Amino acid sequence: MIPATDSRRVAPRMWHTDWLQLAPLARLLREQAAAQVRPGGVIVDLGCGDMPYAGMMRGLGLDYRPADIDADAVAKGKLPIGADGRVPLSDGAADAVLSAQVLEHVPDLDSYCAEIRRLLRPGGTLLLSTHGSWFYHPHPEDHRRWTRTGLALDLETRGFQVEALFPICGPLATTTMIRLTAFAFVLKRIAWIGPAIAAALSVVMNARAVVEDAVTPRQMREDNACVYLVRARVVDRTAL
Repeated sequence: MIPATDSRRVAPRMWHTDWLQLAPLARLLREQAAAQVRPGGVIVDLGCGDMPYAGMMRGLGLDYRPADIDADAVAKGKLPIGADGRVPLSDGAADAVLSAQVLEHVPDLDSYCAEIRRLLRPGGTLLLSTHGSWFYHPHPEDHRRWTRTGLALDLETRGFQVEALFPICGPLATTTMIRLTAFAFVLKRIAWIGPAIAAALSVVMNARAVVEDAVTPRQMREDNACVYLVRARVVDRTAL
């Protein structure tokens, strides 16, 4: 994915290589956060990177709390995630937890999910996105990809009830986006004219991918997405 410091994460344009993945993801995150978290509610961005969604969440009136493993997290205005995976917040402090394109980089899913469960208040919402298929991209590590059923299973066996799972960019379009990303990587290394050619190519291939995604059968798109966004809640064990 593109660097989180780039505003393309929340406002991509068609001449950007990740437009087809990032634009729907930003829209869905905005819609789900607005629908699921009351104004003034605390949302913890667990593994926030450079906080690309801070402005979006604060614009919705949410109390946005970024958390990350940076050695200088506090100096950057973030909550530090300790070596034990814990955030310095009390149990049930969050109305929602945001985990955007983090899960594939997490070495220990059990600890990460346990911290999400600890942070969420009863009835709180998890908004989590991760890759179904994409390039290897270590930040600082990259461990796994998911099928739709595998992602739901991994969350459900770790104490979550998956309420909704939104696929972004089906297999036909994903193959085009992979080729585009590889071509653009090479082109941008050409001085002066390379970036302009890459931008023009992005417009053409993004347009092609839109058509490919439109003609892809719904079930194929759902089962083989490039990105998935999950809305889930902690299972209420007392109700079982």
